[in-house]
Amino acid sequence: MTESFKIGHGYDVHRLVDHRPLILGGVQIAYEKGLLGHSDADVLLHAIMDAVLGALGLGDIGRHFPDTDDAYQNADSLMLCRQVCMLMKEAQFAIGNIDATILAQRPKLSPFIEQMKHNIAAAFACPPERINVKATTEEGLGFTGDGSGIAAHAVCLLCKKAAH
Repeated sequence: MTESFKIGHGYDVHRLVDHRPLILGGVQIAYEKGLLGHSDADVLLHAIMDAVLGALGLGDIGRHFPDTDDAYQNADSLMLCRQVCMLMKEAQFAIGNIDATILAQRPKLSPFIEQMKHNIAAAFACPPERINVKATTEEGLGFTGDGSGIAAHAVCLLCKKAAH
C-alpha cells in the first residue's frame, strides 16, 4: 500500500508575561502582554509545525529546534515553518489542509485571522484556502480563561505529491 495521505496533530501553550511581544500566526498583535518562550513563542505556528512533523513521523519542534540551542533564541516561527516545509517537501508531501484553533480569553483575535492564514499558507507553500484558523475563549475557565496563557491545537492532512 502506498502512503497517499498522512495526518498529524499539534498542541502548544505558552505563558503570557509582561515585556514580550504577542505574536500569533506570524502577526504581531498590540496587547499588554506577550508569550514567554525561547523563540518568539508563537503558539499557533508551534502547534501547526508539530502537526506537520507528527504527520511525517519526525518528532516535534523541540527535536528540530531545541530551546537549548542559542540559534533559536527569539527565532521567527515563520522561518521555522519554512524549514518544516522543506522537510515536508523532501518527503514528497504537500499540505492538503490545516485546521487550527487558538484558545485565548483576550485579546480579540478575529481582526488578525485572515493575515495569519496568509502567513501560514506562504510559509507552507500552499493556497490560503487550505488553511483554517479559529479563535475561541474558554469562558473564563483554566489558565487560558484567566489570562495566564494562550494555547493552540492544530491538525493537518498531508498529501503525497504525484511523481512527475
